[in-house]
Amino acid sequence: MTLHIKYMVSVRCKMIVKSVLKKLRLHYVHVGLGDIEMAADISMEQREELKSALQKCGLELLEDKKSILVEKIKNEIVEMVHYSETPLTINFSAVLAQKLHYHYTYLSNVFSEVAGTTIERFVIAHKIERVKQLISYDELNMTEIAILMNYSSVAHLCNQFKKATGLTPSDFKKLHYKCLYGLDEINNYPELSQN
Repeated sequence: MTLHIKYMVSVRCKMIVKSVLKKLRLHYVHVGLGDIEMAADISMEQREELKSALQKCGLELLEDKKSILVEKIKNEIVEMVHYSETPLTINFSAVLAQKLHYHYTYLSNVFSEVAGTTIERFVIAHKIERVKQLISYDELNMTEIAILMNYSSVAHLCNQFKKATGLTPSDFKKLHYKCLYGLDEINNYPELSQN
């Protein structure tokens, strides 16, 4: 039995879910980003206990098929943008269609309907947030960051960064307080708003 969870986008979230499952004495096979593979089916009573415990941690047990699909899309994007060790030389639409076994047009339409934004805007928001992290780490120069995040040029990266944040990358780097969002907060990222 697979359960799907909203807002589960980090290793810390996975640790929280494992802790909740342990407390409730629910046995699982695997906890991934956005899902739990249970060792066996759980009762409605156990499901309600799990739902309540997850809500207390800021997570949500999903039951609607479209919402589950949108969370899968989000989790795939987070995985590709934030946890990949290689440059993002991928075609997001092709990868999403292949991994989720749906035509990209369908995925795009469901995502826009449920999330209120496009997949493209969601990807851009996460890429910008990753760029902010990389700038903050101060280990790569802008050319290396542009290559890693699959921007055609440093100028393209800088333009998109300024549009999303209101700052140039160099202005952002000068800030003492780095305005980084948690991965679960990027849904409210300014770049996601429809203009």
